[in-house]
Amino acid sequence: MKLNNKIVIITGASSGIGKSLAEEFARRGANLVLAARQYVTLCEIAQSLQDKYQIKAVAVQCDVAVESDCEHLITQAITTFGKIDILINNAGISMRALFKDADLQVLKTLMDVNFWGMVYCTKYALPEIIKTKGSVVGVSSIAGYKGLPGRTGYSASKFAMNGFLDALRVENLKTGVHVMTACPGFTASNIRNTALNKDGNQQGESTLHEEKMMTADEVAIIIADGVEKRERTLIMTAQGKLTVLLSKLIPARLDQLVYNVFAKEKDALLK
Repeated sequence: MKLNNKIVIITGASSGIGKSLAEEFARRGANLVLAARQYVTLCEIAQSLQDKYQIKAVAVQCDVAVESDCEHLITQAITTFGKIDILINNAGISMRALFKDADLQVLKTLMDVNFWGMVYCTKYALPEIIKTKGSVVGVSSIAGYKGLPGRTGYSASKFAMNGFLDALRVENLKTGVHVMTACPGFTASNIRNTALNKDGNQQGESTLHEEKMMTADEVAIIIADGVEKRERTLIMTAQGKLTVLLSKLIPARLDQLVYNVFAKEKDALLK
């Protein structure tokens, strides 16, 4: 699939991986429907991409945790462009708190945004994507393959995302719809800065070493290439591929390795 003149919806497009995805798909000639809660920022991004790449881009204010917002997003895309080729479910939020300390609302919020936001958008977009034999993409995580300490809600939401996309793929084996699960490793973005602490407030400062991580731009290129090639699953780092392999071969040993890694983060939750 070449992306020139394709109609692409990207959720969580105001920052991080979503903003980089908008840039990369625009660079390849796609027309964009950008969704996020930060409407002013989103409008500025849309205008900048239109001017830079001579494509069409519209901004739609959308909280993916709200079903009616997601329905409005898809309706706006159809009204503006008449079709949908690609839906990229990228909007997401993380957390950092041990389960024993976390308010349950933190986990509910993560499921509402990361899982239900994808479900809502996909539900309303799928009839149009079936018409175009297009793509449904979920930006998941290695945390969807291996539970991470201090991120119980995040891992749960990503495991749920992976299961949903896997089932959706099988359901659409004969419809021509492409379903792709994209799993970056740790990526230098603002997702850890906005991660929720045990009380549901943003933690503010990342506790991991961001300078050693993939960049959001690198992730966006891999995802765009994956859509063009209609890949099934993208595990983006050597560490991620090793984690998935070890989870199958030596799961108990991997538990200890993951524990050791997170015990070394700044202001570690594990002692």
